[in-house]
Amino acid sequence: MAEHLEPILPGSYLGILGGGQLGRMFTQAAQAMGYKVCVLDPGADSPAGSIAEKFIQADYTDSAALKEMASLCASVSTEFENVPAQSLDELEALGVFVAPRSSCVSLAQNRVAEKKFLAAWKAETNIGPAPYSVIEHDADIEQVPADLFPGILKTSRMGYDGKGQITVDDAANLPAAWAELGKVPCVLEKRMELDFEVSALVVRGYDDAVVVYPIAQNIHRDGILHISTVPAPSLKPIQEKKIIGAAKALIRKIDYVGVLCIEFFVLKNGDIIANEIAPRPHNSGHYTMDACVSSQFEQQVRTMARLPLADTRQLAPVSMLNLLGDLWFEGNEDQAKEPAWSKVLAHPDAKLHLYGKSEPRIGRKMGHINCLGENLSEARQHCAAVATELGIEP
Repeated sequence: MAEHLEPILPGSYLGILGGGQLGRMFTQAAQAMGYKVCVLDPGADSPAGSIAEKFIQADYTDSAALKEMASLCASVSTEFENVPAQSLDELEALGVFVAPRSSCVSLAQNRVAEKKFLAAWKAETNIGPAPYSVIEHDADIEQVPADLFPGILKTSRMGYDGKGQITVDDAANLPAAWAELGKVPCVLEKRMELDFEVSALVVRGYDDAVVVYPIAQNIHRDGILHISTVPAPSLKPIQEKKIIGAAKALIRKIDYVGVLCIEFFVLKNGDIIANEIAPRPHNSGHYTMDACVSSQFEQQVRTMARLPLADTRQLAPVSMLNLLGDLWFEGNEDQAKEPAWSKVLAHPDAKLHLYGKSEPRIGRKMGHINCLGENLSEARQHCAAVATELGIEP
C-alpha cells in the first residue's frame, strides 16, 4: 500500500508549469486560499508569472529550474498538456507531489495513444472515439478504410484550438494532406453527423473522491471555443447520466488526481462519441468561476494540496462568451483599441474576466465573460446582448 500523505496547508508554495491564463486563474484561486505560487514558464511576460509570488523564467526541461521549483513547492501541476512528461517525472523524483502524474498528461499529448485508450474504454462505458486510422508511414495510407471519408486528418502531437488538422474529402486527397502536415504521425478520423458538442469537467481528489460539474454545451468558431452554456440546452437526462458515469470511470481508470476535461460529440442519431481529453482545467469550465459553489481552479488547488473536494453545485444558469484579440482591432487591423467594457458591464449579470495579456492578437484568447440568468433562456439572452455590445455575432 502506498504511503498516505498529509494535506498541504495554506502558507505553503504550490507550483504551476505554464504561465498562461489557466495558470493565472489557478494562481488567483490559490492566493485566495492562502497559498503562495511559483510559476515556471519560458516567456518573460506571462499572465501567471506577473502575479505569482515566485516566477522562474526557464525552459520546462531546465534541470536547475526544476530543482529550484522542487526546493520551494510541496506540490506541482501543469496548466497545459504539452509540458514535457519528463519534467513532471523529474519533479516527482525530487520528492514533489505531482498531480496529475506524467502518465496521465502524456496520454493526452499523443492522439494515437489517446484514441487507443478511448477505444479500449468503450467496452466499459459504451462511449468510444470516432472511427479512425493511424498514419505513420506511406504504406498506412493504402490501408485506410474507404468508409473513413470524408475525414479529418489530425497531427498526433501539439494540436489544439483547431491547429494541426485538415479536412480530407476522399482517399485521393489524403497523400497531399499528410504531406502538408509534414508527414508526422497523424490520426484520420471519420467525420460524423454531429448534432452538438459538450464537455464534462471531472475532478478526482487524493482520497479517490470524484465529482463532476454540470455538463457544458459548446459552440466553436474556427476551431476555437466561442460560447459554453450550462446546463446544456440540448442534452437529454439519459445522455447526461451516461456522460457523467463515463467521466467518473475514466478518471479513476487512469488514476488521475486533479481537474480533467473530456470533450464529447453528440451525434444526430443520439450516440455519444468521446473526442479528446484535456488533463487540466478547461476553457469550457470557466463558467464555474461565477455560476458554481466552487470554481475549477479552486478544485485544482484542493487536489494539489490533498484537501477534500468542494461542491460542484450550480447556483445559476450561465452562458460563457470567449473574448479573442480580434475585439481590440474592430474596424482597424493596425491599431489595437480597448473594447467598450463599460457597455458590457452595464449588464449587471455579466462577469468580466481578463487574462492580463499585454498584447492582443487576432485569435488570441484574451478573456471571457460569464453571463448569468434566472433561467437558461435569460442567461442566453444576456450573452447575446453582451456579444452584440462588443460587435460579436452571438
